[in-house]
Amino acid sequence: MKRLVPLIFTLLAACAEVPQPVIPPAPKAPEGNSAIQQQAARAARQFVQVVETVEPIAERECRNARVRINCDFQIVVDDRPDQAPNAFQTVDQFGRPILAFNLGLITSVRNADELAFIMGHEAAHHILKHLDRAQETATYGAVVLSGIVALGGADAETVKNAEQLGAAIGARTFSKDFELEADRLGTVIAAKAGYDPVRGSLFFTRLPDPGNEFLGTHPPNAQRRQTVKDAAAAL
Repeated sequence: MKRLVPLIFTLLAACAEVPQPVIPPAPKAPEGNSAIQQQAARAARQFVQVVETVEPIAERECRNARVRINCDFQIVVDDRPDQAPNAFQTVDQFGRPILAFNLGLITSVRNADELAFIMGHEAAHHILKHLDRAQETATYGAVVLSGIVALGGADAETVKNAEQLGAAIGARTFSKDFELEADRLGTVIAAKAGYDPVRGSLFFTRLPDPGNEFLGTHPPNAQRRQTVKDAAAAL
C-alpha cells in the first residue's frame, strides 16, 4: 500500500507510523505568479498519478521475485524548498521499503515517463536487495584491508583508517553494476505500468555524465540509456 508523506529525511529512522496519504505540497510561488503556480500544480498531479500506477506494479514485481523482503512500498516526499533534484531508496527500522523523492526532482522531470522510470529504478534497488549486497561488500572490504594492515604491524589508528577505506572501496565495487541492474528492472516496471521507459531515460541526458571512473558510483549516462533500450527491446 502506498502512502504519500511530506517528510524531512533526517527523521526517517524515527518514524514508525505515518499519517494518512496526502498530496505532496506544491512549491510555493510568489503572489500573482500564476504560471509557476500552475506548473507546480501540474507536477503534483503528475506525481500522484505516477505513484498510483507504478507502485502497484513495483509491489507485484517484488512479490514475484520470490525474495524474503517487505514489498509494501512507502512513498515519501521531502518538501524542503531549493533542494537539488534527488530520489533514493532505503528501508525503515522495520524493513519496509521507502522510495523517497524531493520537490526538486518532482518538478524537474519533463514528463510522466521520466518520473515513472525513476520510480521503477528506485523500486528495483529494493527488489534486487542492493542495500544488503552493498553492505556485504563493504563489510568484506573493511575486514580484508584492515586485516592486511594489521598483519603489517600497523597501530590501532592506522588499522581503523584502513577499515573505513576498505568499507568505502567494498561498497563501491559493484555500485555501477547495481545501477545497471536497477535500470533494467526499472525499465520493466515502468513499461508494465504503461509508460515509455526509453523516453523516460532521456532524464539521463540532463545529468552530469560521471564517465567511467574507477570506483565511481554510477556508470556513464550513455551506457545507462543503452541498457534501457536493450531491456525495453527484450520485452
